[in-house]
Amino acid sequence: MAGAMPLLSITTFTPLVGVLAILLFARGTPEEVARNSRWGALWTSIFTFAISILIWANFDTKTAEFQFTEKVDWIPAFKISYHMGVDGISMFFVLLTTLLTPVCVLASWRAIEGRVKEYMISFLVLETMLVGMFCALDLITFYIFFEGVLIPMFLIIGVWGGPRKVYAAFKFFLFTLLGSVLMLLAILTMYFQVGTTDIPTLMEANFPRGLQIWMWLAFFASFAVKVPMWPVHTWLPDAHVEAPTAGSVMLAGVLLKMGGYGFLRFSLPMMPLASEFFTPFVFALSIVAVIYTSLVALAQTDMKKLIAYSSVAHMGFVTCGIFVANQEAVAGAIIQMLSHGVVSAALFLIVGVVYDRIHSRDIATYGGLVHRMPVYATVFMLFMLASVGLPGTSGFVGEILVLVGTFKISTWVAALMATGMILGAAYMLYLYRRVIFGELTKEELKEILDLSPREIAVFAPLIVVVLWMGIYPMPFLDAIEVSVANLVGEYSTALAAADGAHFTLAGQR
Repeated sequence: MAGAMPLLSITTFTPLVGVLAILLFARGTPEEVARNSRWGALWTSIFTFAISILIWANFDTKTAEFQFTEKVDWIPAFKISYHMGVDGISMFFVLLTTLLTPVCVLASWRAIEGRVKEYMISFLVLETMLVGMFCALDLITFYIFFEGVLIPMFLIIGVWGGPRKVYAAFKFFLFTLLGSVLMLLAILTMYFQVGTTDIPTLMEANFPRGLQIWMWLAFFASFAVKVPMWPVHTWLPDAHVEAPTAGSVMLAGVLLKMGGYGFLRFSLPMMPLASEFFTPFVFALSIVAVIYTSLVALAQTDMKKLIAYSSVAHMGFVTCGIFVANQEAVAGAIIQMLSHGVVSAALFLIVGVVYDRIHSRDIATYGGLVHRMPVYATVFMLFMLASVGLPGTSGFVGEILVLVGTFKISTWVAALMATGMILGAAYMLYLYRRVIFGELTKEELKEILDLSPREIAVFAPLIVVVLWMGIYPMPFLDAIEVSVANLVGEYSTALAAADGAHFTLAGQR
């Protein structure tokens, strides 16, 4: 193992230590079990976040190599190892996961009354699976973590969700599982071609063009569902509407990033020729996602559904940026994923605040909340503007970088993507106006309380991140710059080499 302390393994598996502690010590009356489980999960997740900060603090921004690497032979006969490491592309996703987990625990403090122990355990297991997936440098290890995410999320939606929770949980599970089976076939193909499942080794392998195309499609089936890209996005609104608030936070905040991360880690570096071949196809799907789902969002009456459809539109920017494959667009896609992870999580928490009080997500139920909840209205405004992409917020940095990068290769694609910003402003301002402004006429709203200290504590770290990334994004851009430059450079080199080979063959004929 490189380095004195296995930071990545500690970050990955500390939540499981918390699970063990909850199982051993959360005893007594139901009230005592619930209280101990909440505090156990909160302290575990805060400690995990503190450790993950050390990864960023000790991260070397000058190299594109994987850092904090750990490698132990796991199944030597098949050359499968437990191999962990992070680079500029994956590090911030680890931090995003460890930041949102304590936020979710705090947000569920009062909202979840039944089976609290099992609920908190589910979130800690989910955290381990997500962190492990972003750190894994072996395909089999990656696949185990990638699939492992499904189980706690399935339980969170299916046990603690709304009236149609079982339908939503099964739809989420089956959509994701179907794509993942195809990805497993592609992983096996890679293994039989190269003889190893080591990700850095596979990045160096030159797969034949014909095989790349089939493998790209197999990986795409899995990652497109996770992003989710149009038209395989239909599980997302159902999952969001039925999931408890904290479930929606992790779903929008981190799970949707698994697809984008997969494209960056596998599709571009391992299958460059296929990625170039399918780029127009990805552009078409991204444009449809941005425009169509924005229009669908405008027609929603349920607050959660509106934000769920806005997630599909925002992730359309991400998929477009990744496959533009130049420095600005790829950096913009990563920043957009991080920004969306924080902003959409906050928007679902904002819906959760009023849902806990009134038990309705219907936009028509509300109106005039500014008169009773000025702090809530201010927090809502900040995240609504960040979602729209207002300069000075994190949403602006990612979207503008993606558009600048896209403009360099196609003004038409950039222009069509830019309409998403206009439509985004339309549906978010519509939501805000209906809920916050106007006269306070409804009786049930006249006694509604503003944000409690616990709820302010939930939003505070998210507000800091959104403003920090918007006003001074350099610490984030510096950390990802070298890794992105390396990825884009190797992708361009692979395409140039393939064009050169094709040119040579044509000359020999």
